[in-house]
Amino acid sequence: MSDKPNSQNRYRTLAGNIIILGIGQFSSKLLVYVMLKFYTSMLGTAGYGDMTNIINAGSLLISVFSLSIAEGVLRFALEKNNNGKMVFSIGINIAFCGCVVFGAFVPLVGLIPMLKGYEWMLFIYVLAGALKEVCGIYVRARISVKLFAVDGILTTVSMIIFNLVLLGIFKFGINGYIWSVVLSNLASIIFLNITARLYKQYRPFRNDKQLYISMMRYSIPLMPTTIMWWIINMSDGFMVTSFIDSDANGIYGFAYKFPNLAAVVVGIFAQAWHMSAITERNSRTVSKFYSNIFSMMQTVVFIACAGIMLILRPVIMPFFGTEEFAPAYFYVPILLGAVIFQCFNNFLSSIYEASRKTTHALISSAVGAASNIAMNFLMIPKMGISGAALATLFSYLIVFIYRVIDTRKLLYMTIYWLKVVVNITLLAGMSLSIMFLPFGLLQNVINAVIFIIVVALNFKTCVQAVKLILNKKKKKEKKDETVS
Repeated sequence: MSDKPNSQNRYRTLAGNIIILGIGQFSSKLLVYVMLKFYTSMLGTAGYGDMTNIINAGSLLISVFSLSIAEGVLRFALEKNNNGKMVFSIGINIAFCGCVVFGAFVPLVGLIPMLKGYEWMLFIYVLAGALKEVCGIYVRARISVKLFAVDGILTTVSMIIFNLVLLGIFKFGINGYIWSVVLSNLASIIFLNITARLYKQYRPFRNDKQLYISMMRYSIPLMPTTIMWWIINMSDGFMVTSFIDSDANGIYGFAYKFPNLAAVVVGIFAQAWHMSAITERNSRTVSKFYSNIFSMMQTVVFIACAGIMLILRPVIMPFFGTEEFAPAYFYVPILLGAVIFQCFNNFLSSIYEASRKTTHALISSAVGAASNIAMNFLMIPKMGISGAALATLFSYLIVFIYRVIDTRKLLYMTIYWLKVVVNITLLAGMSLSIMFLPFGLLQNVINAVIFIIVVALNFKTCVQAVKLILNKKKKKEKKDETVS
């Protein structure tokens, strides 16, 4: 019996989730970018750098002390034969108990110069963030992707309102920004409890012991994996602050905002994809499915990165940054390269997660983290901020090479290498133009021409992706046709 109807459904489900998450999350992230100039003007380069360090430290601590249980909630809530209430309850219990343990270590946080004075604020940030993460992930996996998307918008809007009050009116600076995030997370927890009635799902006692053990076995290896990714992605800020100063880290953090915009676009795709990867892992045509989706994803990545570089100097820098942040443009192309391989690595990690081979993800990310630390120590003192950006790029590239080789043991996936190399070469041309040509007509013309070529090169894939998702492929196409 043909599995074609199931194949059609899987693309429709993926497309539906992408659209819903895109409307919710991209619009919310866009609001944050609209506020970026407000943040930079209120905090300055040094304040923006210190705030970035605190937020980055908080994201690491959430994963460490919650044991990355949110990932386990996603994985096990998507399996319909599991008791949803048990999955949610175990997630909340582990996250809360982990934060209680963190409370005993809070005084030690003050020993880190960059975090001194923010210890208990960081504790509250971690507690609210961990509980919000579990609530949001459970709603997304088990109850409603639409509600999850709406929550994303409301959380962002509430954070902006709190920012306008605490930063704009009361001038609380870094403290005002952190409290805005905390209060918006608490607002999200209340909203999800009311709309999804999560309080009725929660069972604090008598959790399923076997399910508890399975979720822990799945999640705990992801915790050190997250630490390794944090080292690659966020430790640069601490090292730039240490080797140079907070002003330099402010510029670096600002430069990273725009590559992260491309990551946000692909991240929306990735959130929907990870759900499909888990639910479709036993499909007979899973290899073809992964190959098609990777080709679609890389198309989104390349066009998004090319689009950001096209408008970086003429639009983004004047609109979002103050004069203090003007040098940041030089580092954006390097960090965009890092984001390309970060997105590729996130896609390949879905193979590990669907196969429950999370220790493989840990090993590959450990290789990247070790290389990142070594390169940061070697390159930042000699090259400054550029050294940090290049260390991040090379670390993600090393992990990508490792994972491409390693994941073939679990699932064979077709990657069209010629197309990848040509796209990266074109983006490298745009990068050199931005970094080394004086801003003006020549630079804009070169970037516009290269952008058109990138779009043309990936246009066929975009059309084929739409056909796959909408199920309007012509009858004469072969059944085993893949996106190329």
